[in-house]
Amino acid sequence: MTDHTGTRRGFGAWLMDPKRRGALLVTPAIVILFVMNIFPLLWSFGLSFFNYKATSQRVPTFKGLSNYEKVLTDERTWERFQTTALIVSSSVILQLIVGFLLALLFAKAFPMRRIVLMLVLTPMMLSFVSVGVFFKLFYEPTFGIVSYVLNFFTTEHFVMLATPAGAIAGIVIADAWMWSPFVMLLVLAGLVSVPKYLYEAAEVDRASKWRTFWTITFPYIKSLLLLAVLFRTIETFKLFDIVYIITEGGPGSATETIAVFLYRNAFQFFKTSHSSALAYIVLFIVIVLTNLYLYSVNRRAEEVD
Repeated sequence: MTDHTGTRRGFGAWLMDPKRRGALLVTPAIVILFVMNIFPLLWSFGLSFFNYKATSQRVPTFKGLSNYEKVLTDERTWERFQTTALIVSSSVILQLIVGFLLALLFAKAFPMRRIVLMLVLTPMMLSFVSVGVFFKLFYEPTFGIVSYVLNFFTTEHFVMLATPAGAIAGIVIADAWMWSPFVMLLVLAGLVSVPKYLYEAAEVDRASKWRTFWTITFPYIKSLLLLAVLFRTIETFKLFDIVYIITEGGPGSATETIAVFLYRNAFQFFKTSHSSALAYIVLFIVIVLTNLYLYSVNRRAEEVD
């Protein structure tokens, strides 16, 4: 027989075993990851194959791929995807342009450069809610900054969010204002890494600025630009907070992105299984975009080798 003391010593020796210590240290993180991430994903994935509403007390019935079929054959879903694609493409392009120009500006030393850089990075540190509220107030037709400036040129109040084009432009400007500094940081890291002797050699060869950019600068920032496109495309594709605060998807459904459409199906109309199927279709699209980027990076690496 083993006494209580012997059992305690044996358990202590088992805990002190280096082979088991690592597993014990990682176990709490794995449990939290499973409870907070993996289990909800598996649960929602299972619900996408059933007929279930969060407000109903009926027993869920199995429907197979019926929810996915309804999502993919619904015209409203494709309209929301088109709206999302328009906002994503416009915002990402604007972020790349503004971020690249800011990177060129901060790549050179000038007075108060550090202070100005901190001010430029401030929007990226704000929450989506605060940015959405700021720009909704900016676009306000009675006391907003945009309307105030335009009143110097016209007597009528400018209602930017009243038209689909104006509402989309308002969302794109707000998102680009917030995340252009992120693109700037990535491009700036590439610009700083370019060896100065390459530019000196280009000056000796009397190469034009355009040729110097394409043959020296661009190769160093190309991969970082692709990385910025990937990150910002995925994040903008899931854009919800700014859209919902500024326009709530309006006017009509002109700015209702796929994320807003998903939210309304899940939490306003309580189409739980339908929204779960739509969420996994969105997840599949994000995975495809990521794999396309990884494929292009690997292919470029093979060409260099």
